[in-house]
Amino acid sequence: QVQLVESGGGLVQAGGSLRLSCAASGSIFSINRMGWYRQAPGKQRELVASSGGSTNYADSVKGRFTISRDNAKNTVYLQMNTLKPEDTAVYYCNAFVVTDTMRSYWGQGTQVTVSS
Repeated sequence: QVQLVESGGGLVQAGGSLRLSCAASGSIFSINRMGWYRQAPGKQRELVASSGGSTNYADSVKGRFTISRDNAKNTVYLQMNTLKPEDTAVYYCNAFVVTDTMRSYWGQGTQVTVSS
């Protein structure tokens, strides 16, 4: 069984910063792609950033957010700078994990609220 546990969300003023963390644990052989998604009220879940063979960002966060990984710790981070009210959402960690098979796992989500 694999678990993804997120931390680092909270309330911040516009222009501020937050750093999200997501640690994977369990019977992990390896982790391929890891990424962050977000879902605002009334909207679909969207990709924010991913790190696998390449690094990808949503246009709305380019230049402000940075994704990084610590493979030794099976952990992915999302450094969020110059936050805007429109960044308010529940942020979810996602990972493609190889155990005896390969499948996608999701974290429970962490709330990020940016006040104007």
